[in-house]
Amino acid sequence: MLAEPTDTRPQKAPVANNTAQITLRKPESQDGARLHKLVRACKPLDENSTYCNLLQCTHFADTCVAAEMDGELVGFISGYIPPKQPNTLFVWQVAVHEKARGQGLAKRMLAEILERSECNQVQFIETTITPDNEASWAMFRSFAYARRMPTEEFILFDSRLHFSGEHKDEHLLRIGPFNRTNA
Repeated sequence: MLAEPTDTRPQKAPVANNTAQITLRKPESQDGARLHKLVRACKPLDENSTYCNLLQCTHFADTCVAAEMDGELVGFISGYIPPKQPNTLFVWQVAVHEKARGQGLAKRMLAEILERSECNQVQFIETTITPDNEASWAMFRSFAYARRMPTEEFILFDSRLHFSGEHKDEHLLRIGPFNRTNA
């Protein structure tokens, strides 16, 4: 599952922590365990193993972003460029801690990745989202709309066929193609 956790409660007024400076950077190996802890705090995200998180922070660091606030990991996007789709950034997972929500952090992190030289050839963003993850749908659609990028959607992984009924359908959202100057 990819996306910010769904929270349908009314938004709270900003708290003191929300005024802190958030720094975006490429992840490092030391972030693996911190990423595991962040994802655990961001329900309903699927937890991966700490080893998987270490690989995200090392092998895929060029297409991932870590967000720090006061030395704490408060946001992370894991993504990669599929070997057979060099013009596509696949966003695997977006995590934003509740301390950093309501500031557009997920969209800032996504834009940060796209600005990197490693993504110069990227013309599409793809991600999968369960139908009920309203926060994730809203973030990605808002990102596309603000940049005037077209979107399309279809079921990529079917609940019965791919998950034996133990997980919801995963819909693929494809954003693009887009002009690199508008990313």
